[in-house]
Amino acid sequence: QVQLVESGGGLVQAGGSLRLSCVASRITFSRYTVTWFRQAPGKEREFVAAFSWSGDSTYYEDSVKGRFTISRDNAKSTAYLQMNSLKPEDTAEYFCAVAYITMSYSPASYYYWGQGTQVTVSS
Repeated sequence: QVQLVESGGGLVQAGGSLRLSCVASRITFSRYTVTWFRQAPGKEREFVAAFSWSGDSTYYEDSVKGRFTISRDNAKSTAYLQMNSLKPEDTAEYFCAVAYITMSYSPASYYYWGQGTQVTVSS
């Protein structure tokens, strides 16, 4: 019943920006921590950013701090990942995931996942 749908990926030149969206349905969105992960071909799924339901705390992987911003609009059941100053190493498929937990960096902690949206950054 729970559904997460990502959008906003695409091809962008280095230094450019994209905003990813994740729309959730059939959950009380405000009660869940929402997290963005990414996965490049042949690599493990990697934590990117999280917005915890507990205290509205945000968390970022070190390489994206200062460049990416996670936000959420609970009234619209939507999470966003604003990505600025994109680098070729940001190229990956990006996924959103939710769970009723305070915070976790591990993909195994999340039980609802979107289908992914591809981000490709050219140099």
